[in-house]
Amino acid sequence: MADVPLPSTNTVWKSVKPFLNGGLSGMLATCVIQPIDMVKVRIQLGAQGSPLTVASNIIKDGGVGGLYKGLSAGLLRQATYTTARLGIFQGLSDYLKKANEGKPLPLWQKAAAGLTAGGLGALVGSPADLTLIRMQADATLPLASRRNYKGVGDAMVRIVKEDGAVGLFRGAGPTVVRAMALNMGMLASNDQAKEMLEAAGFEKNGQAVVLGGATIAGFFAAACSLPFDFVKTRIQKMEPLPDGTFPYKSPIDCAMKTFTHEGPLKFYTGFPTYCVRIAPHVAITLVMLEAIKSYQAKIGL
Repeated sequence: MADVPLPSTNTVWKSVKPFLNGGLSGMLATCVIQPIDMVKVRIQLGAQGSPLTVASNIIKDGGVGGLYKGLSAGLLRQATYTTARLGIFQGLSDYLKKANEGKPLPLWQKAAAGLTAGGLGALVGSPADLTLIRMQADATLPLASRRNYKGVGDAMVRIVKEDGAVGLFRGAGPTVVRAMALNMGMLASNDQAKEMLEAAGFEKNGQAVVLGGATIAGFFAAACSLPFDFVKTRIQKMEPLPDGTFPYKSPIDCAMKTFTHEGPLKFYTGFPTYCVRIAPHVAITLVMLEAIKSYQAKIGL
């Protein structure tokens, strides 16, 4: 006779599962998207030419492996950020549905849950996110200024030594705001799109619903978050000026100076590449999440 899991074990697994599934789905998506993310960061930092030209230059300088520089930090980011945000979102959604007597949530509640989950998740993942940006941007600096990190562990240790523990959270403000915008667009639109597709007659949790919802979520996630991502990248990458001061005093200062001197469209620099990077990552993450949940259901988990 098969052993029956103890109730306490079931309770722990039920609590842990949303976080575990979120982290796994995000890490798998990152392995696919990392080269596009590298190109996106280089374009935002001033690289000239089309995305294909930028990718070609990266390969010339560092081989194919250059496209995967920072992958370890990217995986760590997903293991912290996506684990937290998707787990928190699922928990909040379940709570709100229970409070709503099992009825579908209105869009504003989905958006609020996405904003909350994104902000808390980003705070947890901020050190890994900073490390990822530093590793990806290193090759754009003059030879004398390059940090030449050996890996994500080396980068974190050196950042703490040079800037203190608080240095790991440089740019955390815009990171959190950007994540709130991205997750509002991603999670709220995904749930809403799936409900609309099911109402239109598509099979519940079928391929059309999962893929359709994930695709729509990817676009809205990119459109909502790029301006915040642009500011975040500039803050995290900035170097001291000759007089020892920094180019921007705060994310708001960065946004205002960019808007004043370069115009509002500057915030959407690299949008096609960003959309190609964010939308597939969001879609793959959500599709993988459903696939993991479906597999777990088949084996009794």
